[in-house]
Amino acid sequence: MNVWQPNSPLGGLPLIKDARSLRESSWDRTGGNRDFRVVEPGETYTMADIKGAGCIKHIWMTTRCYAPRYLRKLVLEMYWDGEENPSVRVPLGDFFGIGHATCKHFVSLPISMVFGEKRGPKGPFAAAMNSYFPMPFSDGAVIKIINESESRIENLFYYIDYELTDEPLPGDVGRFHAKWNHENPCSKIVHQSDLADPAPWDLPGVNLTGDENYVILDAEGKGHYVGCVLNIDNFDASNQQFTWPGEGDDMIFIDGEIWPPSLHGTGTEDYFNAAWGFPSGEYAAPYHGISLGSDVQEHFGKWSLYRFHIEDPVRFQKSIRVTIEHGHANDQGNEYSSVAYWYQLEPHKPFEALPSVDQRLPRRWPEHGLWDR
Repeated sequence: MNVWQPNSPLGGLPLIKDARSLRESSWDRTGGNRDFRVVEPGETYTMADIKGAGCIKHIWMTTRCYAPRYLRKLVLEMYWDGEENPSVRVPLGDFFGIGHATCKHFVSLPISMVFGEKRGPKGPFAAAMNSYFPMPFSDGAVIKIINESESRIENLFYYIDYELTDEPLPGDVGRFHAKWNHENPCSKIVHQSDLADPAPWDLPGVNLTGDENYVILDAEGKGHYVGCVLNIDNFDASNQQFTWPGEGDDMIFIDGEIWPPSLHGTGTEDYFNAAWGFPSGEYAAPYHGISLGSDVQEHFGKWSLYRFHIEDPVRFQKSIRVTIEHGHANDQGNEYSSVAYWYQLEPHKPFEALPSVDQRLPRRWPEHGLWDR
């Protein structure tokens, strides 16, 4: 065994590699200072079309677009090794860690947003967005942004930092994938109870199949799941006193298993490495956090939660189905959306087209200061 085999985020820094460091960016080729691209409505712009073998190490980008809720209307797509069906297809804001077509300041290990309330003549600017997920490829990489909004992207700034190597990638190197899902609302199951306002541990209903759970990831092949962003718009309560949406258990089914799942959790806040109903509100840690939080007493409103399995990836040999209950035994009908991140050997299960723009836009919630952006 190589004693210098990296086993931590910093462990590989002493290793000297035969690779070339390169960048695709929006810099002004005339030598001026118009270091951005303009992308018209309906246009697909290719930010990178890389030839050869290598790995994308870092993506930075920021945009300015005056279409309301445009972070759900712009779409990122990524293709590896000449594939026709993308390995990444996600609305822009969601990919970088916040749903609901908004942005906030937070920093995790693989993704971040750098944001303040700076405003221009037509509203606030979007965040600076970063990804440090390694994205290997053996025969080329293509990254696109699709403008499905009604307004042009006035400014598209970006860096895509990568390295190329003359050495072929080992056969066990998985390709990076990210996929968006959405239910608005989730199908609510009503369970009868003799108690008018049951405590959380007395909520009625059982779930011993997982069939009605919200699905974060449904993938086929061999690889490992490395985490998700989950967005909840909590407007539906189990009862008048119990407004918490987080009694839903995570259930991860591996390699076609029916019941029980290989990984079964105890509640939404537990899966996201918190406890007792997210009393902290928003916080950012390297592997888990609340990038967007609402009222920590009543819990109504919009939430974005992240959990990255960097140290504990979930392995699968044939398939994986990552699910979570929407309320205990799926007793709440809230809006859920998510981004799943994983690595697998190709080919992957083909991605379907995203829902139409109107179908994927979040609900308005003006009392929470959304949506004037």
